[in-house]
Amino acid sequence: MATATARSPIILLALISLFLHPFLSASLSPGESPKGRRVLVLLDDLAIKSSHSLYFRSLQSRGYDLDFKLADDPKIGLQRYGQYLYDGLILFCPATERFGGSLDQAAILDFVDSGHDLIIAADANASDLIREIATECGVDFDEDPLAVVVDHIGYAVSDTEGDHTLIAADDFIDSSVILGNKKIEAPVLFQGIGHSLNPSNNLVLKVLAASPSAYSANPKSKLSNPPSLTGSAISLVSVVQARNNARVLITGSLSIFSNRLFRSSVQKAGSSTRHEKAGNDQFLTEISKWIFHERGHLKALNVKHNKVGEADEPAMYRINDDLEYSIEIYEWSGSSWEPYVSDDVQVQFYMMSPYVLKTLSTDKKGVYSTSFKVPDVYGVFQFKVEYQRLGYSSLSLSKQIPVRPFRHNEYERFIPAAYPYYGAAFSMMAGFFLFTFVHLYNK
Repeated sequence: MATATARSPIILLALISLFLHPFLSASLSPGESPKGRRVLVLLDDLAIKSSHSLYFRSLQSRGYDLDFKLADDPKIGLQRYGQYLYDGLILFCPATERFGGSLDQAAILDFVDSGHDLIIAADANASDLIREIATECGVDFDEDPLAVVVDHIGYAVSDTEGDHTLIAADDFIDSSVILGNKKIEAPVLFQGIGHSLNPSNNLVLKVLAASPSAYSANPKSKLSNPPSLTGSAISLVSVVQARNNARVLITGSLSIFSNRLFRSSVQKAGSSTRHEKAGNDQFLTEISKWIFHERGHLKALNVKHNKVGEADEPAMYRINDDLEYSIEIYEWSGSSWEPYVSDDVQVQFYMMSPYVLKTLSTDKKGVYSTSFKVPDVYGVFQFKVEYQRLGYSSLSLSKQIPVRPFRHNEYERFIPAAYPYYGAAFSMMAGFFLFTFVHLYNK
């Protein structure tokens, strides 16, 4: 009986640890992804699920849980009880005039404002709803509803002479963070509408641009006026990284994701090289890795500061103290957190304006550090790290610390710089006593 009583607490602890193990391992795991894997895919027609299956399959092979729904499904909802049900949203429904359920333009923008990711694919049938969502994200599609991108020089060679709306585009952004380290050799086949970037929005980037010979117009009618969009000003695929690190991809071609273009061979007009496979698969796979934070996502840990020679973080500093500052920065590699190595991370010691600006040195193991002297100014300062680099999620860290002046008993008794004044005071005293003595006793 006593043995059974002694074992019961052990059994209870074992059951508790077994129950808590998944939660503890999830919170402490070094391989935990920075973003979730639940993605809602909205379609105009369920046939798109099969006609674009190669792209969807590439996402599923990387662990994404895709939930396919028609865009007008009355049961659509991004939230339940104030919690988001999905981590990403793909809009493959360019012709949709109105979403079903509780989903609307404001709900999608709130979804992005909450730090979630979005992919928008339009085409020549793009509705005003899709165009307005894109405009809110910083791009403007051609106002002419019949206009598509035409290129009579950079078109894709085909067996039948067409209207040159199937473009072989190869003007990629120069960023290995966004497009991966492996160079995209084959041009990307694009057929759809072009867009321009809002010049007042510095968060939107042109990832795939049209060639200088391209223009946006109705290919079935003669041009009576110059096109509104021409040359490299036409963006075919753009991305946005919001200030909260949410990422958005916008393109004017739904067919760019299709199995037909994924499998198609490509030869650009004027080139003798024919590629057995277009670059669509590699391009869209790599850019989707960036969109869903499989690459280019940074996190900062263990921000520390202390006086030189001490280990504990003080409640305040004194002017002219020597201090040390350190921070750890890691990058998500797609499967684990790896040390981030760079030479351009800076820290500011800031009060209204930066009094100290120092570049942090790194040990190449993720730790960045520096040391400096506290300015001879007292007040409430901040350690600030504002790090923004093309393709990487931004870091914005601040830590407040007061700086006090010397106390009355902390000043030096004799300041070397004041020795001339000390000498002048004592010499005047000596002169006064000498003058008094001479004046009183001189006959």
